Amino acid sequence: MTGRSLDGYLGRALFADSLATIVAACGGGTGVTTHAENIGVMAATKVYSSLLFAFAATVSLLLGFSPKFGALILSIPGPVIGGLSIVLFGLIAAMAGRIWVENKVDFANPANLITVAVALTAGAGDLTLKFGAFTIGGIGTATFGAIILYQILTSPIARRAE
Repeated sequence: MTGRSLDGYLGRALFADSLATIVAACGGGTGVTTHAENIGVMAATKVYSSLLFAFAATVSLLLGFSPKFGALILSIPGPVIGGLSIVLFGLIAAMAGRIWVENKVDFANPANLITVAVALTAGAGDLTLKFGAFTIGGIGTATFGAIILYQILTSPIARRAE
């Protein structure tokens, strides 16, 4: 999207994302992985400035400490938040499709097609699995399911069965 490779920054991005999740967990919050959301926003707005995202993160953190701002957010009707969620998660799915197209993923290959179909359905349907006190939500189920399913479908045993 930016016209230059940012692969060299991937490690730093994953480290920062992991650190943010640790900080959130220390306060009782959930994981804060936002790579796909940010990429979707960048694609929609054509704004690629990491400085702007750092500024937005700082403002968001500061506003998070304001009970009046929290009350303002809670005053937004549920259907409006629902509509925003549809747009956000739609952007994520569309960006995934764009990445697959740009990287020429072969959907004629059943392993690729089945993996994507299962992951999209598990993620969109919020397929939640519970093992005793441990619960894994739809995004986790979709992620781990896609990784495991693809490995199974592309294993030497599966190739011999063809």
